[in-house]
Amino acid sequence: MKLDHIDNKLINLLQEDSKRTNKQLSLLLNLSVTAVYERIKKLEKEQIITNYIARINPKKIDKSFLVFCQVKLIQHSREYLSIFESEILKLDEVSECFHISGDYDYILKIYVKDMEEYREFMVNKLTSIKHIGSTQSSFTIGAIKNSTKISI
Repeated sequence: MKLDHIDNKLINLLQEDSKRTNKQLSLLLNLSVTAVYERIKKLEKEQIITNYIARINPKKIDKSFLVFCQVKLIQHSREYLSIFESEILKLDEVSECFHISGDYDYILKIYVKDMEEYREFMVNKLTSIKHIGSTQSSFTIGAIKNSTKISI
């Protein structure tokens, strides 16, 4: 599906606030409510829009300690990758996991309460996964830019 400038504007508006009504979007895009509805349905059908979420303030739920942890497996085999990935999916503390190039195999985005909770996570959960060779953790000091928006 080829996106036109109205699709791009609609996607950007929805990324800024997905709770905007079709009426509000129609006024911003100078389209009818029906046209907006049809465009949104088409974007969903084509899986350009995959879901709608509520963004949570980690401070309000006692999960403000954000860690980026790089993980290197002892061997980069399909079996070890598969085991690691299936185990990571079970860990609620891990909000994002990416298979990456470079010195490490994966980078994890982890939300916990504090350093003590992170230590418990590392000792009891992460390092109990088979075939991990090494990890390197970076602790955030502050957020400069934290967005889910993909600009188009």
